[in-house]
Amino acid sequence: MKYILVTGGVISGVGKGVIASSFGTLLKSCGLNVTSIKIDPYINIDAGTFSPYEHGEVYVLDDGGEVDLDLGNYERFLDITLHRDNNITTGKIYQKVIEKERTGEYLGKTVQVVPHITDAIQEWVERVAQRPVQGNSQPQVCIVELGGTIGDIEGMPFVEAFRQFQFRVKRENFCVAHVSLVPSPRSTGEPKTKPTQSSVRELRGFGLSPDLIVCRSEKPIGVEVKEKISNFCHVAPDQVICIHDLSSIYHVPLLMEQNGVIEFLNERLQLNIESAKREKCLQQWKDLARRSETLREEVNIAIVGKYTRLEDSYASVVKALQHASLAAGFKLNLKFIEACHLEIATRDKDPTKYHEAWMQLCDSDGVVVPGGFGSRGMEGKIVACNWCREKQKPMLGICLGLQAAVIEFARNVLGLKDANTTEIEPKTVNPLVIDMPEHHTGQMGGTMRLGKRRTTFSDENSIIKMLYGNPKTIDERHRHRYEVNPKYVPTLEEHGMRFVGYGDEKRRMEVIELRDHPYFVATQYHPEYLSRPLKPSPPFLGLILASKKRLTNYMARGCRLSPRQLSDASSDEELSAEECEKLVNAVKPLQLNGFLSATPSTRLTNGRAKDVKSAGKAVAAEEKQQNGATTTNGEIKCNGNSGGSNGNVH
Repeated sequence: MKYILVTGGVISGVGKGVIASSFGTLLKSCGLNVTSIKIDPYINIDAGTFSPYEHGEVYVLDDGGEVDLDLGNYERFLDITLHRDNNITTGKIYQKVIEKERTGEYLGKTVQVVPHITDAIQEWVERVAQRPVQGNSQPQVCIVELGGTIGDIEGMPFVEAFRQFQFRVKRENFCVAHVSLVPSPRSTGEPKTKPTQSSVRELRGFGLSPDLIVCRSEKPIGVEVKEKISNFCHVAPDQVICIHDLSSIYHVPLLMEQNGVIEFLNERLQLNIESAKREKCLQQWKDLARRSETLREEVNIAIVGKYTRLEDSYASVVKALQHASLAAGFKLNLKFIEACHLEIATRDKDPTKYHEAWMQLCDSDGVVVPGGFGSRGMEGKIVACNWCREKQKPMLGICLGLQAAVIEFARNVLGLKDANTTEIEPKTVNPLVIDMPEHHTGQMGGTMRLGKRRTTFSDENSIIKMLYGNPKTIDERHRHRYEVNPKYVPTLEEHGMRFVGYGDEKRRMEVIELRDHPYFVATQYHPEYLSRPLKPSPPFLGLILASKKRLTNYMARGCRLSPRQLSDASSDEELSAEECEKLVNAVKPLQLNGFLSATPSTRLTNGRAKDVKSAGKAVAAEEKQQNGATTTNGEIKCNGNSGGSNGNVH
């Protein structure tokens, strides 16, 4: 096993997560099996009880682990499935050591940081590094990111543990990459290397010598600065890698590859990477980066959330939107709207914020109402759902977003004006959303419905089911304490709300759609956690396409994207009567009580099909296929790549 330790200096948040992910991307592109570990030196057992304003979003893994958002970066970059033990915290280590002490495993010895805590850290890293994260393949390289900065008192036991660890696994199996900031003060206008020198000196003082120094800066750094860092930090010039701010994170692995990182790691860790693999590596990333730079037409998406002051609170949602926009051929333009600013109370208190929020919502092409906890902003989410429903605006609700959509529908369609969730109003007369049996009142950490769970689709046709490729079931990740009250489901369905996905013997509602709406979808699960750059999440892809009136065209073509045809879809093309008839017949399975009639892009008049250029011929060739969907191993064909469910489709 080879280990790469990534440390940080000068300031936190300098980009260690992306740098660590990029190391893994480079090595995986060369054919190596890679795993990752994130170390967070806080005493919390996990990230589950954090406010999103503390460390950004809480990322959820398949096994239900609530972890740091950097593990989301690892999974997206490397397309692997990590486990809760891939996130190490001080709390976990001390808990393990104390449990052993209580059971007498230390035979009466005094339990100390050295050697007991440091030994526990090393044993944990060695054990987790061996665990497969992609099928049954044994990992060959483990990327370990140490959170915080060198010199933090919280991180001292981990630094000491790795000082010992380098001798435990031998030099040829262990290297250190130190990520440091090179600031350029406005007063001088030139990059300053002194902070990096001090940080490296401190790292060496703790017994770890950097093999690579990754310099982060706002603008590109000149050769003279690179040589200065080389001289004062006792490394060769080719061991100083300069990563300036880039237009897209997809460019980071490419820039590192251009700086010779693969060659250095191959020699330093004796990886024996074949030269042929080195030459062909990163082709998919190069295509992805090139595509992200050439997009011109924008899609405007509004995120109506509770924690919009920190964009990292919705990191996975943003990434999923970027993946879907990139696949569909649009440049994403995000607008963050604080949910409480849409409420009447804000109009009376701060009219400017109220009107600005509503102006942003009205200017959007589509809306995402993401998850959250607590009462603040709930009424704002509900009015956003109401506006999207009444104005035929494409909307995707996630977790709390689904609950808000159900409450809004009950209030304004069923006439239950006091409809609410017991999370906010425990004594409400009409509890549309109730807490689950698994929720243990009084204990917050790890008591929710967490991790990958199965969702079963109903037999009827639905947009979301077709976007997944018409499977019977899918597996997606969850994180919630409350669910839709099954007692109200029949009445809701009678009035037009369709529950098309469910779990646990139809007791738990998982997916809703509205009749007579171009795209009003909400999920109790979090589809953003399984979105990947080359495999966009189907609910997000559906939102982007619906927002640009391309969804029906996409579905009529068998849920396959053609960038050229989509980009030309705004123009009309003469179709023969026979072609028009074939097109209409092919999309009939999708005609969900007025769905098509609500989408202007598919109206057929006088032998012409607006906004569906060349679709007639494509559909004619595909109409014999079941439901017009083409699947391979349960995944939708997307841009010639395998895309689609991301979760396991059965």
